[in-house]
Amino acid sequence: MDCPLCQMPALPPGAREYRRSATFTEVNVPAGLLQNHRTKAGTWALVVVEAGELEYTIESPLSTFLLTPQLPGVIAPTVSHRVKVLGPVRFYVAFLAQ
Repeated sequence: MDCPLCQMPALPPGAREYRRSATFTEVNVPAGLLQNHRTKAGTWALVVVEAGELEYTIESPLSTFLLTPQLPGVIAPTVSHRVKVLGPVRFYVAFLAQ
């Protein structure tokens, strides 16, 4: 049985938020988030959807997830990823370190 959510990285124990982005919408999402990009070594992140939905794609292993207020996207350090706006949305990115 396939388990797409099993492909989502897991935050390491003790990861703590140290910075948070502004809140973005379908109108003001930065172009860089829509293209493949990476966090630096040691930096984890969470894409937190407050309203609506986002498509979140991880390049390695190639996996795509539908992010909702109930399912945030976990970003592992240095892993190439991007989001795609699917309609009205409100979200932010929380940056974490161990």
